[in-house]
Amino acid sequence: MTLLVTGAAGFIGFHVVQALLARGDRVIGVDNLNDYYDPALKRARLAQLDGRDGFTFVQADIADRGQVDALFAKYGFTGIVHLAAQAGVRWSLENPYAYVEANVMGQLVLLEAVRKQVDQAGGQPRFVYASSSSVYGGNEKVPFAIEDPVDHPVSLYAATKRAGELMADTYVSLYGLAATGLRFFTVYGPWGRPDMAYFSFTDAIVAGRPIQVFNDGKMQRDFTWIDDIVAGVVAALDHAKPGHRLYNLGNSTPVELMTFIRVIEDAIGRKAVLDMQPMQPGDVPRTFADIDASTRDLGYAPTTPIEVGIPRFVEWYKSYYRVN
Repeated sequence: MTLLVTGAAGFIGFHVVQALLARGDRVIGVDNLNDYYDPALKRARLAQLDGRDGFTFVQADIADRGQVDALFAKYGFTGIVHLAAQAGVRWSLENPYAYVEANVMGQLVLLEAVRKQVDQAGGQPRFVYASSSSVYGGNEKVPFAIEDPVDHPVSLYAATKRAGELMADTYVSLYGLAATGLRFFTVYGPWGRPDMAYFSFTDAIVAGRPIQVFNDGKMQRDFTWIDDIVAGVVAALDHAKPGHRLYNLGNSTPVELMTFIRVIEDAIGRKAVLDMQPMQPGDVPRTFADIDASTRDLGYAPTTPIEVGIPRFVEWYKSYYRVN
């Protein structure tokens, strides 16, 4: 298959590209290499892919219609894995336009490109895209299931992700596309995003700086190891068919924040200095994935607990940043 992977220099995109190349797919990776976090990390990920058989990187913005149309005209994709997004719940409160541009306009541009390819060249490219567990907002019923209402997002980031789902549903209804949306639950692992809690906690503990713990640590997250997520993404691509489907990809095992911090401390061998803070706007108290549909339809079966994943991440962190 000739596949487009957007966000190829990002955390999840990088790992997905590796998995697709390993099985022999041709991958065109796209990323705009923005500076939401240090672009050096994005370039370091790309350096791991440079020279791999079947991989081509194109620096482009998925919200730019001309750039995306040119890519589709040149390659004629059999599948699209759309992972590019403006991430971060709290940053969306400060920079709302960036989220609408990347997450709403970017989704629309790609859906239009898929539609035009179907009209002009025939065939049915598979469209798999990233959504988020944030769409569940402050839902109190757990675990979060695909059938649950998602009408009250508590952050603009979540609202843009829900908008992406609704647009995909509309394009499937109008044009018969094959679209699969994946609601990711707190993904972590090597080469991760520095703005994520596990990464920033590790960085601060290693340096001896305090870590901010919100809601007095009374939070729960369904932390999901990157390899488990990648397996779910690839399965969604392989099982795609006409229609619009949504799936949760989580570990289905919520972990209290203070327990998570203790696992990081044990992996580093140093205690954290805690700066207890109130709940932040846009945050939710818990996430918990119902993965029954993902398991039934995709064979999705996460296997990695934080007691295994966090030490692996810390090992990568120490190697990458060359710390003892």
